[in-house]
Amino acid sequence: MEVWTISRDLPFAQKRWCGAAGVTSVKTLSDFRERAFGPAYGVEIKDGPIAGLVARAVFVVGKDGTLRHVEYVKEIAAEPDYDATLAAAKAAAG
Repeated sequence: MEVWTISRDLPFAQKRWCGAAGVTSVKTLSDFRERAFGPAYGVEIKDGPIAGLVARAVFVVGKDGTLRHVEYVKEIAAEPDYDATLAAAKAAAG
């Protein structure tokens, strides 16, 4: 199982956050330059003070490329349901 995070943060900011949080096994990608992920996956915030960033969302993709689980988090400050995500990831890896 692999865990990836994609954000509009710059790579150095992602690395700094991972270091501060003790995260070592997550692969990070930055959508800062291309700005393609947000529109393609329906997570780009279009209005308000944080327009242009991407909303929190979780996608679990099986080894076969099939989307197994999706969660769109309504508030940017809220956390996703990690238990549901991990259960879906384990089932997809199964």
